[in-house]
Amino acid sequence: MSYGPRSGLAAVSSALLAMSRHLEVRDVLKTIVASARELLDAQYAALGVPDDHGGFAQFVVDGVSEEQWKAIGPLPRQHGILAAMLHEARAERLADVRKDPRFEGWPKAHPDLVDFLGLPIRDGEEVIGALFLANKNCKKPEGSCGFTQDDEELLGILAQHAAIALTNARLYERSRELTIAEERSRLAHELHDAVSQKLFSLRLTAQAAARLVDRDPSRAKGELQQVAALAAEAADELRAAVVELRPAALDEDGLVATLRTQIQVLDRAHSARVTFTGHGVKALPASQEEALLRVAQEALHNALRHSGADHVDVTLDRRDGGAVLRVTDDGSGFDPQAVRRAGRHLGLVSMRDRASGAGGRLTVESAPGKGTTIEMEVPGG
Repeated sequence: MSYGPRSGLAAVSSALLAMSRHLEVRDVLKTIVASARELLDAQYAALGVPDDHGGFAQFVVDGVSEEQWKAIGPLPRQHGILAAMLHEARAERLADVRKDPRFEGWPKAHPDLVDFLGLPIRDGEEVIGALFLANKNCKKPEGSCGFTQDDEELLGILAQHAAIALTNARLYERSRELTIAEERSRLAHELHDAVSQKLFSLRLTAQAAARLVDRDPSRAKGELQQVAALAAEAADELRAAVVELRPAALDEDGLVATLRTQIQVLDRAHSARVTFTGHGVKALPASQEEALLRVAQEALHNALRHSGADHVDVTLDRRDGGAVLRVTDDGSGFDPQAVRRAGRHLGLVSMRDRASGAGGRLTVESAPGKGTTIEMEVPGG
């Protein structure tokens, strides 16, 4: 066998090692498509992980810029040649994908694909993805495919290892989710026990003070001092629990990666398109990162549950030494002047409290029928 510019066993070994190095599913997918495109010397590569509703839970491309990808629009559906790879579980090698009878066109901004090589990624009998390449970088005689049988065999090897890497990454993420859930359950039990005991003592002491207030004011005063001490202890217990309940992903992955992951999940779970862009944001104080995450979650919940938006866009940008979060939707909007009524319904009061508690500020722009933009800025450390 002979391959493209990075030919040989060393190049194949490098690609396989890169796949196995990552534990996050998204990173594994990106490594697979980048490795495939480089090894087979193609202009474009893509990998789609199907969902159960005729679409793709994840779709990763290589060779397309971020601007091009945004211009292309929504993820493809499972149709045409993609559907054949997923449902018939066979390789497809075509001289001109546009001339295949199954070809159904693509969006206006989509790059022009000609020669095509694709095959399913399988875990046993289950097809867990479709990997394909297009536009081989070589001279092609009229009507012939630039991709060869050797290319198909090499892509088959990559697909086998991709299945292993993807399955391992899924198991890792599931294991981490279970660990986090177990830890939160433990903390909830501890919080319940500790605070319940304090509140029970608080209640008894307050009742005693009420009985003594007329006949023995000095003893009642002592009981009330005990009430104050117990209330302070209960508050300390709550504060300690809140600190422990800081989202685990923030500590492990950082704010940008945590937001990106959560927004990818929301994008798959809702009919609205949910997008995220982060630019140059460095690590912030823990209190600010958590406040930004909580405000983003609240704003996303409002946009997806109440506004009827078709598109929600989240950006996180560096500003001076701090950061600014912006959540914009094209939904129904509301009248910001009706703050008392709308503010409580949409959680704006708690969002403002979180922003000010982290040393930042929150601004809201909205109008009926004009969508909503919620912006939070923090100064950094």
